[in-house]
Amino acid sequence: MVVVVLAVVAGTGFDASPRWPTRVQVFVANSGSDNVTVYDTRLGKVTATIGVGDYPAGVGAHPSGHRVYVTNESSNTVSVIDTRTLAVVATVPVGANPFGVAVTPTHAYVTNFGSDSVTVVDTATNAPVTTIPVGKFPHSAVADPDGSRVYVTNNGADSVTVIDTATNAPIATIPVGVFPSGIAISVDGNRLYVANTGDDTVTVIDTGGNRPIETTRVGNAPLGVSVTPGGRVHVANTGSGTVSILGPGGKPIDVVKVQRLPEGSAAAPDDSFVFVTNTGSGTVSVIDAKSGKPADPFAVGKQPEGVAVTS
Repeated sequence: MVVVVLAVVAGTGFDASPRWPTRVQVFVANSGSDNVTVYDTRLGKVTATIGVGDYPAGVGAHPSGHRVYVTNESSNTVSVIDTRTLAVVATVPVGANPFGVAVTPTHAYVTNFGSDSVTVVDTATNAPVTTIPVGKFPHSAVADPDGSRVYVTNNGADSVTVIDTATNAPIATIPVGVFPSGIAISVDGNRLYVANTGDDTVTVIDTGGNRPIETTRVGNAPLGVSVTPGGRVHVANTGSGTVSILGPGGKPIDVVKVQRLPEGSAAAPDDSFVFVTNTGSGTVSVIDAKSGKPADPFAVGKQPEGVAVTS
């Protein structure tokens, strides 16, 4: 909920075509312009700008890659986008101030920051099916690889709620750092990474025991976090304009300078690039997932926040 437009610096994007055997699309929620930018990595350009609700914040992709779900924080809705037609196919009412969204094959789990709950949406019918009470000010969510668990950061309770998707009931609460915001999970589902905005740390959680096993200090006001298939963790530090790169165990590897107010982070499924939204410059930074080297950023809308990648 923090935190926004410059033209892209030198270049028209980045030449990704030699590294992208399949088409990959990057979906960026622009909270300041009420739309979603779609960037096609094979073409190296923006291919669509899709109008959604008021103040779009979070983006989550269906495992099939055929749908993207965008939370509209001021409209109290979720926009469902067909990734083939690049059109909104449904608008779903949810709770107050929806922010994060995690998507399993059958349901989307939407965090309602203003009503301390998670709305569960049936992905086949685009209808809400239940509401789950969680901690205070739920911010972000992530599903484990098999869709059996969803993990929700509670910004106002310094905790993570674990939801069993078979029963849609909370089964555990895990203590983390101060003001937990972004959350990501490893490809094997064994580790969670939680960005704690209030104390500039990342908590590493063992999902087998639902317990913290490591706390790592990163940059100022970390928000978005993502994990590459190769296991590298990328943390967007909003207050310091950097991305911290950690190893699978949470140990620091590198720090990359990006543009103003980095917030969202998403990793490509082929372990090629990581995309970081810069809310203060209206751009998305591109980082090589293996080397940590930055490529040219590309321009999007005003105040980009959430980002998701489909292929």
